[in-house]
Amino acid sequence: MELITHNLIGVIIQILCFTFLLFPLNIVCTILFAYLSHIFCDALSIITYHTPDRQKGDKFWIIWHYIIYLLSAISFFIFIIPYWLGMLIANIIDIWDWLILRPIHNKKREKNPESKWGEKYYLHRTVHWVRNKLFFWLPVREYKKSGIMIEIFIIITLSIILGFLGPSLFIT
Repeated sequence: MELITHNLIGVIIQILCFTFLLFPLNIVCTILFAYLSHIFCDALSIITYHTPDRQKGDKFWIIWHYIIYLLSAISFFIFIIPYWLGMLIANIIDIWDWLILRPIHNKKREKNPESKWGEKYYLHRTVHWVRNKLFFWLPVREYKKSGIMIEIFIIITLSIILGFLGPSLFIT
């Protein structure tokens, strides 16, 4: 799923945990459920337009990602102060794999193209395991542009849920 989807789910999880659980269980459960949410959301991402590689020559892909990046930035700036924990943990797998491990791995591959350094440390391996064990029956739509409709539906649904939860944009 896209960054905004993880952001919204992280916010919802933190709101629910902090509403219904006492300290320190609210923090522990936010961390646990936000982390697990990333695994399950990414395992389900095969039903959305979520190409595993960049499609630099595809105008549709570029426009879609400009929209997603803009919405993600907006969600980040709206929710980061009170809901930073849920958002951070809901995105920690991507932060580790894409922002930390991948650049190091690519540098190692420049020197040795056959290098498998770090592959066992990618957290998305768990996502692939969950997808193969639980969601093997889902249609693979990663490259189908109509898959954005599913992601848009999910984003709208999460936004409506947030509206009903009435998130406070201030630390209370």
